[in-house]
Amino acid sequence: MGFDGGVWQVRSGDDPVGEILIDEADFPWLSGRFTPGPGYDAVSDLFARELALLERDYDEVWEAWEAAYDEIRRRVSLSSPDGPVAEFLLHIEGDRAWFRWSEEPFEDGDGDEDGA
Repeated sequence: MGFDGGVWQVRSGDDPVGEILIDEADFPWLSGRFTPGPGYDAVSDLFARELALLERDYDEVWEAWEAAYDEIRRRVSLSSPDGPVAEFLLHIEGDRAWFRWSEEPFEDGDGDEDGA
């Protein structure tokens, strides 16, 4: 699958949270321009908190970061142009989003901090 120019969908239930237009692929990460949808306001604080925790000493905030990201995973889903993905690690800041994804669930430890 080619990634550049693909549009990925972020949803919260039936509500569109936003779209990511992919403009950079650096395996395993994809990134692109994020355009918020009507459901973004309901989850934007979750993404801000998650990124704020990543900027701190990881060893000190690991459990808090994990709890924050678990809430994101409970509240949003990610779909490729081909359909929903099983697992993802998604960051959104302003008009940029970057993520890694898998068609299978991540193994323990995968996706939690690499390139975050």
